[in-house]
Amino acid sequence: MNRMTKILSVSLVAIAGFAAAQTAMEPMAAHEARIAFMKQMGAQMAILGPMAQGGVPYDAVAAQAAADKLVELSATDIGNMWPAGSDSVTLAGSRALPAIWTDSAGVMTKWTAMGAGATAMQAAAGVDLVSLQTAMGGLGGACGSCHESYRKPE
Repeated sequence: MNRMTKILSVSLVAIAGFAAAQTAMEPMAAHEARIAFMKQMGAQMAILGPMAQGGVPYDAVAAQAAADKLVELSATDIGNMWPAGSDSVTLAGSRALPAIWTDSAGVMTKWTAMGAGATAMQAAAGVDLVSLQTAMGGLGGACGSCHESYRKPE
């Protein structure tokens, strides 16, 4: 399976998860929707990160497409993906820390920062490598900040 087919497969799973997330979800369904959603975000970062680090050649078209997808994803209302009982203490396999449920303001602040980072990346990704690298700091920082606060390490 080539990389584009994998990304498309993850996208289809994520879309199904997003549709389900718009209604009340059982903890396991919410957990699975979150995984699909985060994998879709991760797939875009897997395109941008190696370019920013110089591990793969800069490709303006691929970078722009990944940044555009991140902006689209960052506009998703993620609130319904976090029902009670889907945290790492209650649900085996979940890496969501209980702090998500006690710090909703912090979660939303970090999600807003993710959106701002994605928007900055969208403006920079197709310009040139230096612009992409500059925008990667804010975007990566937003992702990392949320993961450090609300995701259990592997």
